[in-house]
Amino acid sequence: MLLSGPRQSGKTTLARGFVSSNSPNYFDLENPLDLERLSEPFTALAPLKGLVVIDEVQRKPDLFNVLRVLVDREEKPSRFLILGSASGSLLRQTSESLAGRLEIVQIEGFILEEVGEGNLQSLWFRGGFPPSFLSFSDEDSFIWRKNFIQTLLERDFPQWGVKVPASALSRFWRMLAHYHGQNWNAAEPARALGVNQNTTRRHLDLLTDVFMIRQLQPYYANLRKRQVKSPKIYIRDTGLLHQLLGISTLKQLLTHPKIGASWEGFVIEQILAVTSYEHAFFWATHQGAEIDLILQKHDELLGIECKRADSPKITPSIRIALEDLKLSRIAILYPGNKRYHINKQVEAVPLSSFATGEFLFQ
Repeated sequence: MLLSGPRQSGKTTLARGFVSSNSPNYFDLENPLDLERLSEPFTALAPLKGLVVIDEVQRKPDLFNVLRVLVDREEKPSRFLILGSASGSLLRQTSESLAGRLEIVQIEGFILEEVGEGNLQSLWFRGGFPPSFLSFSDEDSFIWRKNFIQTLLERDFPQWGVKVPASALSRFWRMLAHYHGQNWNAAEPARALGVNQNTTRRHLDLLTDVFMIRQLQPYYANLRKRQVKSPKIYIRDTGLLHQLLGISTLKQLLTHPKIGASWEGFVIEQILAVTSYEHAFFWATHQGAEIDLILQKHDELLGIECKRADSPKITPSIRIALEDLKLSRIAILYPGNKRYHINKQVEAVPLSSFATGEFLFQ
């Protein structure tokens, strides 16, 4: 099994619940001693029995071919739990080397279902990274997030072989925070940073690969209307978004111009973490109609709008989407506490209902 997700999201804590870090079956590839133990990987891993944990596996990609041989042994004396903090290249390596032999599980940090609806506002403001959410104060949380960003850029990326200067990635990431919830346009940040568009695309993919950015892809329908074709960009953790925007208190957030976009991104991440779906998209036309999230499950399309409003209403975009896309239903996720139908196909759903385990669509 591959347990993937961003740094500090709880992967290691979870794995150590199964295998002690003092066990010979535990390998932390950030530890030079464990790296040395795996200098001859087959010799080190073949005699082990039971569950074997390999943490930060992206630091030693040559392990995957060895793991394939060990997994294919007829007697199967051991099972492997591998942890990784990068998705793109890591998943390509595992899919090529361990195709059909590996289950991939992604961990996101805390979600509303885990912390309870009473902590909704704190989770939204501080984000889901456990050290940030559990900090003694908002100030401590803000400082932790600042250090997390600095460590990722200045230590982790160079260790993973990334050769982009930390200062360049820092400027780009902070610029992306202002694009949160908007359609990606490579030309604008390229001009602002004085680089070409291919460079900004590589930077964007790099931050996506380490679970910092979500590129939500557009949904295409067979319509005569011109539809948006570029992805929407979100900072996946709203705590990091707020740090990048310089928002250090809840009061600042509640009066900030990006509050609506922040809420939208937070709701989308909560939905995608707990809802069963096959594909996720957004939809927008150049005439202004849009739906924040479309989930495809089998042949059914479910629409989701994220509104920070006391009593959500049907908008022209919702009417157009129901007619043009043939959506079966639309749920409007909002901060209230009452669930009610606005009409036969549109329902207002409190985000807090996730904390009680209610399914999005009934």
